[in-house]
Amino acid sequence: MTFEAPVHAFLDEVEERATVDEAELEALALEHDLDEDELSALRAELEVREVEVVTPPAPEPAEVDPGFVGAGDSLTLFMNRAGRYRLLTAADEVVLAKRVERGDVAAKELMINSNLRLVISIAKRYQGRDVPLLDLIQEGVIGLNRAVEKFDWRRGFKFSTYATWWIRQACQRAVSNQSATIRVPTHVHERRVKISRASNQLQTRLGREATRGELAEATGLSLQHVDEALDAADAPVSLNQSIGTSEDGELGDLFSDPTASDPAEEAADSYRRQVVRRAVSKLPERERRILELRYGFDGETTSLEAIGKELGLTRERVRQLERSALERLEDELESLAQAA
Repeated sequence: MTFEAPVHAFLDEVEERATVDEAELEALALEHDLDEDELSALRAELEVREVEVVTPPAPEPAEVDPGFVGAGDSLTLFMNRAGRYRLLTAADEVVLAKRVERGDVAAKELMINSNLRLVISIAKRYQGRDVPLLDLIQEGVIGLNRAVEKFDWRRGFKFSTYATWWIRQACQRAVSNQSATIRVPTHVHERRVKISRASNQLQTRLGREATRGELAEATGLSLQHVDEALDAADAPVSLNQSIGTSEDGELGDLFSDPTASDPAEEAADSYRRQVVRRAVSKLPERERRILELRYGFDGETTSLEAIGKELGLTRERVRQLERSALERLEDELESLAQAA
């Protein structure tokens, strides 16, 4: 098979040193968009040239002073666990993501453990919302687990950028689910939190909602305690219930939220976001990605410099592509408005 000039240069370079890391090989394949046949041919050529492909060992956890960990301090234990693993390089992420695709459990665990600090950083932003930090972190880990399972290394994006969205969604869902209006006893609330975590984990593993029996087994609680915890706040009252005579109004009138958004405005905003999303999806892939990162479509906004590093472009080139994308977007929005 005939290789492109950059690949030939790579082969000549590694032939001189007679060895090449697996991560380096995978990164080359990603950079030059080599398919499986081309990658197999590349490996065969390395074998002909007697170049050894070396798979680097997984990083060993650093030693932690056991005296630093307080007895029973789960949060401190988790913080220490997160600090044991080094951050992954882009090449590491590609290698591990491919191993995860092949069902390698150890690779999946390493990707999760190496990104625990990201979970802690994001979970801290949701403190003070009636959910303990450790619970937020544990929910964030569930989101991180989903990110590892769904990460597509072929798109060439950093894993941390992709994982951030999943972790934030998990934390937001935890705050939403656990900030109930009806207060329950502390021990019941703790059981509900434990059951909620187990439910999310089982749903991820089973692909369906877990039964109460399965929740009891997973949490170590009795079926009676599971029933009590799940039913504790299940006593809804209709906000449309009349108070006094029918002319006195409804129960919901007494619970207005001055900070709540107007439903009509929210609906209009939702529609506008859908229109913009549809228009952005029609842009060329690189321009679309620049807008998604620049304006935080999937989470936080990203600087021109950071986008340039991710896409291999200069800051000025990113600025030019952003301007071009916005002009194209304006045309797309006008077309959609005329078609509506």
